[in-house]
Amino acid sequence: MTTSTAAAAVPLLSLKGIRKSFPGVQAVKEGDFELKAGEVHALIGENGAGKSTLIKVLAGVHSPDAGFISINGYKHRISSPIDAAELGIGVIYQEFNLVPTLTVRENILLGKEKTRAGFTDKKIEKEKATEALKFIGVEINPEIPCTDLTVAEQQIVEIAKAVSADAGILIMDEPTAALTAREVEKLFNVVRILKKKGIGIIFITHRLSEVFDIADRVTVMRDGICVGSYETTKISRKRLVELMVGRKIEQEFPYEKTEIGEEILSVNGISRSGSVNDVSFSVRAGEVLGITGLVGSGRTETARLIFGADRRDSGEIYIDGALADIESPSNAIKYGVSLLTEDRKSQGLMLNLSAEKNFSIANLPDRAKCGFINKTEERRSFRSYIKSLKIKVSTEAQPVRTLSGGNQQKVLIARWLETNSKIMIFDEPTRGVDVGAKYEIYLLINRLKKNGKAIVIISSEFPEVLGMCDRVLVMHRGEITGEIKEPRKATQKIIMKMATDRRTAGK
Repeated sequence: MTTSTAAAAVPLLSLKGIRKSFPGVQAVKEGDFELKAGEVHALIGENGAGKSTLIKVLAGVHSPDAGFISINGYKHRISSPIDAAELGIGVIYQEFNLVPTLTVRENILLGKEKTRAGFTDKKIEKEKATEALKFIGVEINPEIPCTDLTVAEQQIVEIAKAVSADAGILIMDEPTAALTAREVEKLFNVVRILKKKGIGIIFITHRLSEVFDIADRVTVMRDGICVGSYETTKISRKRLVELMVGRKIEQEFPYEKTEIGEEILSVNGISRSGSVNDVSFSVRAGEVLGITGLVGSGRTETARLIFGADRRDSGEIYIDGALADIESPSNAIKYGVSLLTEDRKSQGLMLNLSAEKNFSIANLPDRAKCGFINKTEERRSFRSYIKSLKIKVSTEAQPVRTLSGGNQQKVLIARWLETNSKIMIFDEPTRGVDVGAKYEIYLLINRLKKNGKAIVIISSEFPEVLGMCDRVLVMHRGEITGEIKEPRKATQKIIMKMATDRRTAGK
């Protein structure tokens, strides 16, 4: 082997035998991972698989109990985030490390300020910031405060910040979670530019479609062990799911056809200026209706009008054939309507309260007697859902903020099941949820439809609505632009056409 060939064979990054434990928990048991220069290597696994801990070891947040880290063939001890940065490791977390009130320039050069005679040299800083943005192929005014940027633009600033620090290894933790489809494609274009420049990228995501769209290789973690690394061109989506959950999965979307009954919900011409325009549809008992479209199409806004969270300008809502006077969420609950909100953390959960308190909050009037809550009944009810929904909590009093995304979602689902709602609206029910928890939510939806519930699933995941729904409505700019009556015979391309072209309405 020649010297050049040998050098090329040395990975940019290598983690071998990494182990990390915390009191009572072995978070990482066998952490083996390699990254090549100019490669996008996806890291996937269920919540609690050990991904975050492994990445925090690499980023210097945690010190490993065993194992070693090599960069370009040389072993390094990374004891702090400063050590990691000095070795060219940049991390972009889901929660950005930007100072909103500072400009793009100031954030990119934060901690690396250029000074002259004791004063910040804004001219040089502007040149450096512009150079970093140009390196990743984007144009953003470096003098704009970061608070005025979109989420996607803030993410670009984070990348530019890492690039300006000469990062050769970039870790991206769920980078697309809050982005629209168009913003995701722009981000992927930036990632492709970084690849061409030889930067190695570790890409963490719950969206398997993105693994095949952008990654060259994928490593699967399960129960603290890296169970294998694979070229994305040589492994199927189904096989990845099985590796993640540790068992055979016959169907990713376990759709079950059930007998559909009478119409329960009818929405006639509801509108709200600027967001929803003359939307009409119906849902029957035992039916799962999907509503999809691109971000901003009016899907969530429609759900909020039905639930009374926003006031509609016009239109009527009928439940069991009778006009329903829904003007507030409390009205909606009385009529048997529930809404699992799109953003569970800011709109659905009270993060400082326990899982049990979050479960019971919508049912307090039924449990109150003479102004006091029957806590015994409250706990008994919650325990029944812990068992039936397989909610993983140490105790009922565990703070809900400490639960995984999938278990937080199950607490919310339990809350609405306890209200005995007959109309259940799920807005992005599997967002930020791992594959195993998704499957359990799908099985729950099957149970609900068998019990005669009318279910609406709002989702930006086209495979999800095609795989789990009896019918699918597509929205674009506040209007319904198409209906798919046989989802399992349709394609994502059909949805995309309806979601981007108003002329397909009614087809």
